[in-house]
Amino acid sequence: MSHDPADRLLTIPNALSVLRLLGVPLFLYLLLGPHADGWALVVLVAAGLSDWLDGKIARWLDQASKLGALLDPAADRLYILATLVAFVVRGIVPWWVAAVLVGRELVVGLCLPVLRSRGYGPFEVNYLGKAATFNLLYAFPMLLLAQGTSTAAQVARPVAYAFMVWGGALYLWSGVLYVYQFTLAVRRRPGVAPA
Repeated sequence: MSHDPADRLLTIPNALSVLRLLGVPLFLYLLLGPHADGWALVVLVAAGLSDWLDGKIARWLDQASKLGALLDPAADRLYILATLVAFVVRGIVPWWVAAVLVGRELVVGLCLPVLRSRGYGPFEVNYLGKAATFNLLYAFPMLLLAQGTSTAAQVARPVAYAFMVWGGALYLWSGVLYVYQFTLAVRRRPGVAPA
């Protein structure tokens, strides 16, 4: 049995990430089934808060783990994908916006098996990627709030689009940086550790 703290499974941050993952189907149901946008917004905001909280708790309580390093970005990506799909179905964002962001995810995802075959782990999350995710996870609730004709919707609309544009641009740029890292890694001889 390993005593390395990074191998722990049962941690508070991991539990929060699992809860966040379990919220994805509920979010999709609320958004696409009864069109309960208010409750969908609550789930999305709770997911965003738990994303911030699990990172803070991992640092405060020294509960960072290998599982958490996989669960946290997986939950973020799943929320982004689920939200984009639901927003396209509902007509909240145009299909090409979703296609560009999902395309970025596919390109980066296709790099991972090649990296593993050469002895590398997954890409380390960079601050640009975190900023992109932060912007998108703020844009999505605001886009939901912007639906309708209320004063709140009218105020939220430009803010939501600003977060969406800025987050989308950062998301694409971070993808370019990941592909650049991938290119450097595959140019090295197999078995040579990265600098």
